[in-house]
Amino acid sequence: MYKEEFMKEAIALAHKCMEDGSGGPFGVVIVKDGRVVGRGRNRVTADNDPTAHAEVMAIRDACRQLDTFQLDGCEIYTSCEPCPMCFGAIYWAHIDRIYYAANQYDASDAGFDDSFIYKEIDLPKSERSIPFEQHERADAVKVFEQWKKWEGRIDY
Repeated sequence: MYKEEFMKEAIALAHKCMEDGSGGPFGVVIVKDGRVVGRGRNRVTADNDPTAHAEVMAIRDACRQLDTFQLDGCEIYTSCEPCPMCFGAIYWAHIDRIYYAANQYDASDAGFDDSFIYKEIDLPKSERSIPFEQHERADAVKVFEQWKKWEGRIDY
């Protein structure tokens, strides 16, 4: 398949999602070595899960299909530029390349505006709209110190 065909499949998933009412109009395919290894559609409202974005669902599917937690060598085709959460998930999954169709401004125009998150990230913690408070740092750091020495750890 060519890039355009993978993107058309992602857009078709977005359209199906909208038509069946399972979530917002977003669709994704993940490709490795020229074949689709993961698919995802937005399921936020169907699953009552604010993290069930199409990219996250596709990453979960691809990881199950490939029996791994890292997707090195994969490309993601998404019907819309990833939101900040999905952007982070794509990086954590080690996906090699992102192809997107609509952009964040197209999404905003359709009612999916993430600009407030981009603004919040840049603010000092004390100025964010959701308060941040740090407690028991020393105890938490001890766990990290143990992790660094633990022979059974799996780095990712």
